[in-house]
Amino acid sequence: MKFKKLSALIMAVVLIISLAACSKADDSKKDTDEKTKLTVCLDWTPNTNHTGMFVALDKGYYDEAGLDVEIVQPPENTGAVQVCASGQAQFAVEFQDTLAPVFTSDTPLGVTAVAALLQHNTSGIISKAGEGMDRPKGLEGKTFLTWNSPTELAIMKNVVNSDGGNWDNVNLIPNTVTDEAQDIKNNPDHAIWVFYAWSGINAKVNNIDVDYFYFKDINETFDYYTPVLIGNNDFLADNPDAAKAFLSATKKGYEYAIENPEEAADILIKSDETGSLVGSEKLVYESQKWIAEQYIADAEKWGYIDPQRWDRFYAWLWDNKLVEKELPAGTGFTNDYLE
Repeated sequence: MKFKKLSALIMAVVLIISLAACSKADDSKKDTDEKTKLTVCLDWTPNTNHTGMFVALDKGYYDEAGLDVEIVQPPENTGAVQVCASGQAQFAVEFQDTLAPVFTSDTPLGVTAVAALLQHNTSGIISKAGEGMDRPKGLEGKTFLTWNSPTELAIMKNVVNSDGGNWDNVNLIPNTVTDEAQDIKNNPDHAIWVFYAWSGINAKVNNIDVDYFYFKDINETFDYYTPVLIGNNDFLADNPDAAKAFLSATKKGYEYAIENPEEAADILIKSDETGSLVGSEKLVYESQKWIAEQYIADAEKWGYIDPQRWDRFYAWLWDNKLVEKELPAGTGFTNDYLE
């Protein structure tokens, strides 16, 4: 009799433990199921513009925010903005200048810039040191490697002419270069539009002496936002809390990269599934140290977009007939999803 009672008691305890285990498993599954799935489409292969997102993924910041985030490459046959507008990605990396046609076409795409990845435009002109191209006027009689973009050429004409030069006296050839530092080393008359955090630092890493000037230092209008994070409009409207959670976790990732550039570089290298960073580890570390000071710079917080700067550049595009229609103030961006 005692044996039967003991057996019954043991069975009851086992049942309780089993039910508790099942309940925990169900709760765990429920937690996983309830995470909001997000896809972020990059503009290019992984680089130090993107580090904060890879840090947020690696450190579990997205997971802690209830998000299941995947970072993907843009398809070869289309751009990140099209992927985001179609809803294949909820967020993507783009640039204010290339977004302008998106907002002014007869069928504008449904995306909005929600955060600045860098606070200032760090692009400019790189050339071999001592060749006289340390200022825009110096490009006269030299060769500029162009992508033949109307906006690119208009900006170049503006900075050269405003510096007392004559843009008509600058030779133009197509830009097919993949290593700008080596190109200008071998071609002393070449000038190339680059982003300093990568191409400028690459020259430094390879001990190539260069001259460089920033567009923003020549004309404040050209201190536009490049790159930015854009969001799909439908997703932003339907899931504001998830959008805010994503940007909050991303902010933590960039703040970590600011405070820990070497560790952040380790994470970026480890996270790169494209293989594009193999052999460029020194460049990544040096670029990360430099760009850490550019993520927030003098802004009040990470991601903030200054309305005056944003609108000023779009007004300039309209004044110079580089867009199909005038963009009202505040078009194409919001700070509403930032902390």
